[in-house]
Amino acid sequence: MRAPVYMLVIWLVVLPWASHADSHHVTPNQTGFTLTGMDESEPSLTSGGGPTPAGAIPGAWHHETQCAVGLGGLDTCAEPARCHDGTLMTYTWFETPDGTRSSYESSCPEDAAVAASPAVTPGLVLRAFRRVPLPASELVVQPPGGRTLVNFETNFYTERGELTRVVRLLGRRVELRIWPEAFTWQYGDGVSERTRGAGSPYPDLEITHRYLRRGRVVVRVDTTYAADFRVGAGGWRHVDGTVTIPGAAEGLRVVTARPVLVGG
Repeated sequence: MRAPVYMLVIWLVVLPWASHADSHHVTPNQTGFTLTGMDESEPSLTSGGGPTPAGAIPGAWHHETQCAVGLGGLDTCAEPARCHDGTLMTYTWFETPDGTRSSYESSCPEDAAVAASPAVTPGLVLRAFRRVPLPASELVVQPPGGRTLVNFETNFYTERGELTRVVRLLGRRVELRIWPEAFTWQYGDGVSERTRGAGSPYPDLEITHRYLRRGRVVVRVDTTYAADFRVGAGGWRHVDGTVTIPGAAEGLRVVTARPVLVGG
């Protein structure tokens, strides 16, 4: 009479294990997908929020649009949340067998792309700015002809203007807005002067120099450029650094004038 009892005990022991034989699988639906088939017999490995490892807590992860989730009421179906590229924003959450939801997170396709792409840093932009070919300023001396007088207010000036250059850094478009921030005038007699202004032609004497003795000198003007930059269609930021471009050297002869009486 004991044989049937043993068979009954074996059947009760083996049957619960058979109920967990199904493997994990993904069930598609119209708005996302649902991961099911998690092993409910495993103990919890987490406490609190955040992504839960598969098999740690009975339940399933879900990925749906805002309308399918039901967040925000019926208006979310008429005007669902969208990403910058126009696609529907996706919501991820974890749901236990009793219907409790947790770990809500929203995401967009571009989030992964931005996170994966390296950032264009100000230091990287500065190094690119220093490699951009920039023009030297053209120096104008008055009086013209390569000659001036001792103790005479010799006038110097140049032209200034804003430049735009575009470079690609780490696969992204970077626009540089460049302008002359300062000018350094090398007068050739050991004297130099730094100004923010570019000078102006006679009679508006803004940048002048008086030579004290006759001789030959070499003059030039060096231009220091500053810049702002923006990455793509982002906001403008200042480049933390400048670039100085030496000007072309020009010869200048300083002479004395002798008074000459002219009869009337």
